[in-house]
Amino acid sequence: MLLVLVFAYLLVTIAIGLWAAKRVKNTADFAVAGRHLPLAMIITTTFATWFGSETVLGIPARFVDGGLNSVIEDPFGAGFCLIFVGLFFAGKLYRMTLLTISDYYRERYGRGVEVVCSVIIILSYLGWVSAQVTALGLVFNVLSGDAISVPMGMVIGTVSILAYTLFGGMWSVAVTDFIQMIILVVGLLIIAVFASQLAGGTDKVIELAASRNLFRVLPQPSLHDIVFFLGAAVTMMLGSIPQQDVFQRVMSAKDVNAATRGPVIGGICYIFFAFVPMFLVISALIIMPEQATTLLAEDPQKVLPTLVLEHMPFAMQVIFFGALLSAIKSSASATLLAPSVTFTENIWRQFKPRMGDREELRDMRITVLVFSACVCAYAIVMRGTPIYEMVSSAYQVTLVGAFVPLAAGLFWKRATTQGAVFSIVLGLLTWLFFMATDAGEVFPAQLAGLIAAAVGMALGSLGPQAVRNRHNAHVLAH
Repeated sequence: MLLVLVFAYLLVTIAIGLWAAKRVKNTADFAVAGRHLPLAMIITTTFATWFGSETVLGIPARFVDGGLNSVIEDPFGAGFCLIFVGLFFAGKLYRMTLLTISDYYRERYGRGVEVVCSVIIILSYLGWVSAQVTALGLVFNVLSGDAISVPMGMVIGTVSILAYTLFGGMWSVAVTDFIQMIILVVGLLIIAVFASQLAGGTDKVIELAASRNLFRVLPQPSLHDIVFFLGAAVTMMLGSIPQQDVFQRVMSAKDVNAATRGPVIGGICYIFFAFVPMFLVISALIIMPEQATTLLAEDPQKVLPTLVLEHMPFAMQVIFFGALLSAIKSSASATLLAPSVTFTENIWRQFKPRMGDREELRDMRITVLVFSACVCAYAIVMRGTPIYEMVSSAYQVTLVGAFVPLAAGLFWKRATTQGAVFSIVLGLLTWLFFMATDAGEVFPAQLAGLIAAAVGMALGSLGPQAVRNRHNAHVLAH
């Protein structure tokens, strides 16, 4: 019966998404909802950007293992990413009326940088979307009592998201996000209240977490721990800023106020609400201590589904899995759309410069379909990789390759195309070197890549100017 209700919920969300798809008349409607979304929908859709499978299943498992210190990357880094976008980036980018974040690289640095950054951004989405698809496969597997295999569950989940994203684009994503986030927030709060009662009270749950030293945020006072803490913190905090899914939400706003305030409010809400799944998994250690301990050792992502299925009434099961599916689908739909729009607008268009709007819209939809198939296949191949790791590793490449050119271009007038090229090359090469060698165990690869990218931008931008100045001074002297 529970599985039937889950499929019914999927059909309802598909219907809502297809209804919203009626608003799509051109590429601007498909990519950025025609820039018509009010503040309330910008808040829910930015909140939904991050509240996916890793928040409900991945973060709690990491929290129990290492405390708040081990989840600094997400939710703290991810939440502050949205806050920084709203405070420093949204206003400048919104006023430029661009369709994709890669359009900015073209306007500021030229075609070459646009294409390279587009490839970097597209590749980063494989891990993120695969994490959502993996979670959908896990949900269907658990609900069916292994009757539906995890890979088959992945396929079913991908098709259910694709059904409306393919036709409605950002309009369908925004409308379904709005409804799904209401279900998510209400559902998880109800589950948390019920779980606290089963555990003997909220104070007992907090007391257990405190006794395990899980509220420790700062790293140990050693250079090794501090630099790896900083490396984890900046991965999503800065690496997620040059991302098309975040940019789409900013550009979908109806005015600059909604574009700047929405991400800030959405980021704050995300950080605070991410504590609810952490609370639930600590409750599970009290309610089913032996079973929870075994699952944490074998497959920690199954702790919460098992708690709900075996220790809560049917109504709570419906609420939990409705909330979980809301989280996964809202996050996955946008991250299927973002790389597809980027590929069509910033790479494919290079080969078809005279492409009309209707033809571009068709190509965007074809790309969504192809990317969905690639993601599903990748998720099946990567099966067994923890959801949290799939998400966190996804944004290292954009951190080292795309963040510095974006930030420098917006806030440093002396940034040049040569500086951007140096930044991208040095950042990526340094990151790859640290990833491939033992150096990555001494210093975090993503932090090394970020520092190298900043140095590359400075050298590439200022070096030629210094040479010219020296040459001019030499000419004048003679």
